Formats: sequence, C-alpha cells, structure tokens
Amino acid sequence: MALNIISNYAANVAHRNLTASDEMATRSLSKLSSGTRVVSARDDAASMAIGARLNATTQALKTATVNVGQANSMLQIADGGMATIDDILVRMKTLAVQSSSGNLSDTERGFLNDEFTELRDEIDRIASSTNFNGIQLLGDGGDVAIEFGDLAAAGSGEALVPVNGFDNFAITDNNYWATDTDTDLTDNNFEVNINYGAGDQVIMTVTSTIDGAADRTQSIDVTDFRTGGTTAIGAGESATLNFDELGLSFTVNTNFSASVAAIRADNTGASDFGTDTDFNGSGLDSAAGNVVTMAADNGQQLANSIEFQVGGGNTANDRLSINLTSVDSGSLGTGVGGTETALNAATVDIATAAAAQSTVEVVTRAIDDLQRARAAVGTSQNRLDFAGQNLASTQENTESARSTLLDLDVAAEMTAFTSKQILVQSGVAMLAQANQMPQNLLRLLQ
Repeated sequence: MALNIISNYAANVAHRNLTASDEMATRSLSKLSSGTRVVSARDDAASMAIGARLNATTQALKTATVNVGQANSMLQIADGGMATIDDILVRMKTLAVQSSSGNLSDTERGFLNDEFTELRDEIDRIASSTNFNGIQLLGDGGDVAIEFGDLAAAGSGEALVPVNGFDNFAITDNNYWATDTDTDLTDNNFEVNINYGAGDQVIMTVTSTIDGAADRTQSIDVTDFRTGGTTAIGAGESATLNFDELGLSFTVNTNFSASVAAIRADNTGASDFGTDTDFNGSGLDSAAGNVVTMAADNGQQLANSIEFQVGGGNTANDRLSINLTSVDSGSLGTGVGGTETALNAATVDIATAAAAQSTVEVVTRAIDDLQRARAAVGTSQNRLDFAGQNLASTQENTESARSTLLDLDVAAEMTAFTSKQILVQSGVAMLAQANQMPQNLLRLLQ
C-alpha cells in the first residue's frame, strides 16, 4: 500500500470501529440504567409487543384483586347485618313463646307485643340502612329524594335558595320519610322555619310531614351563625347544619348569616323566616316558599344481583355475579316458595295467646329464610376467596412471563458493557496511533 498524507485509511478504520463500539456501549448503558432488556422496538419488536400486553394484563389483574377484596368487604357487611337480624328474630321467637303461655293476661301480652312490634321495625331499619357505598345489601333503602323542582320560582320552596342562605340539601338513606310505606310520596314534605326566641336566640326548626300530617320536629340554635357571631359564615365559605333525627342536612352560605342577623335584630318576630311575606328584602315569600316535598328515588332499591369484575377481560368468565336476598319483615317468613305469611303481615302479633302460637311458626320460618340468605352470602364469600387465590397465582405467572421477555440480566449485560468499554478505550488509543502515522512521513522531507 502506498504511503500518503491525504487519505489516512488506518484512521478511518479506527474511527469507524470506535463509533460502533461507542454506540454498543451506549445501548448497553441504557439497558443497565432502565433495567429492561428491550428499551425500544429496535432491540426486540416481538418481545416488546408481547411484554406490553402481558404488562397490561398484570395491571388489570391487580385491579381485579382489589375488586375481589371490595366484594368480600361488602358481603362481610351484609353478613354482619344478618347476624344482628338473627339475634332479633331469636328474641322475637322468645317473646312469642312466652306470650303463648296461659299464665299471662292480655295486659302482659300487650307489653310483650309492644316489644315484638318494635323489634320488627328494627329489622326493617337494619335492612334499609345496611349498604356498601350506597348499594343496598339487605333490602330497599331510603326510597325518597328531595323534589328540587319546588325550589324554582313560584315553587313551594322558592325561598330556600342561595339568596336567603340555602345552597343545598341532602337526605340520608335511612331518613325519617322512608318509614312511610305508601308508594305515593307527594303528601310527604319538610318545612323550614327560623324564628326569634327568648334570650335573643334564633332557632331553626324543621318539621317533617308524612301522609299529610305533621309528624316530627327538630330544632337547632343558629344564633352564633349570625353576622359577627362566633361561627359566622364568610364570603365564599359554607357550613352544614345536620338534622340527624330527620335524616336531613342543609348547606348554608354567607347569606344565611345575614338572614340570622336580620331575624335577631327584629325581636318582634315580624322578620322571621316562614312568617314574613318578604323575608330579608329578597322579594321571596318565605311564608309560602319554605316547604319542599319528597319524590320517589328508585336508585335505593335492592338489586337482584351485583356483577363484580374479577378478571382482566370482557367475557362472562371475567365477571362474577352475586345474588342478594331481601331480609326485611316483608320477605322473612314467606318460606322457600315465598307464599307463606310474612313477618310484617297484619295478623302477625302476640297480643293474644292464639295469635302468639301462630306467630311462633311465622318467626321460625323467618329464621329459616334468614339462614338461607346468610348461607348464600357465605357461599359467595368462599367463591370470592378462591377467585382471589386464582388471581394471585395468575398475576404471579403473568408477571414472571413478562419478566422473562423484558427484564434485563444485569450480570450478563454488565459483562458485555465492560467488554464494550474496553473496545471504546482501545479504539480511542488506536485512533490516536493512526493519526500519528502521517507524522512519520514528514521525516522523509527533512
């Protein structure tokens, strides 16, 4: 080969090899820093595609495992409610057997019947109020809601609006109006009054009406909410007033403080909310606009079944359906066929010896009905446990498959990286030597 100084072939070869060694070292470094064998599709497109799907499956299975845990928690709540109802039924049977004995007079049986009736109502209350995240578990819940249309102009509750301090209303699942067994709820409502009282107090009173008749009243001292009071509501702030006995709460704003202050300032009672025709200068007739009616809320009904997603796909096998059975007084006692006398039937009482003797059979059937419902819950819990175990095993195996495809063998890659580092260092040294070769030709010119 001719010796020249224009083209340095050796330097070009050394540079090309150094560039390749440096690129390989860089890729190895990216794998070591990320911990994955496939950093980009250029490394292994097929493994990246399969690994991405496996990773999505793994994350979906983790969420499905959480769903199984939530389902078990829900059923545990249902089982706890049923356990309490079982205790109540045992007590009711005890009362029925006691009342069946001829050594008692009708007076004593009346006392026993009072407790029997209260216990039956407690069964309904438990069945109505036992829920998980708003999902009814043992029976229909609070099947009423507030008719917000009454707050519109010229509505029966038009004065219960933000300009007078009322931002929102909320009603609990076991609210007092839920005790009404009628399907027509238009004769149920609540009325709000705020009145000046003795001792410069301002009292807010809410009266519930069921079947067109005033039924229950609860009052709260709201004096301190007035403007300048210890709990005055500032601009942009809000507060909640809870009427727990009725299952009702109000969210109020800064205008509520002004309203309370206006009522307190006029100790004649002429400015009271619910009596004055133009309360606080709002232009709204508070005497005719302080009543809100109730409406049916079908969202609180007991569902026949609930489906839980216990898999990562969209097939029937990825979902598990759990059936729920009502255990209120209208369902208990009806027997397997649902044709027997229910616990809440008008003829079921222990006021007389004959009635008590018949009631013993009804309560016995109710206990059997409850145990069937409770056994179904236990069966679903056991099935969920096995579903959870399967999910855990599947998740482990899927994660292992993904790891085999994508995770880096650090020891092997570190060995390769060391080799590439040596090549880079060697390449730099050889490129320096190649660049020195033209310098030797200069000696010929001396």
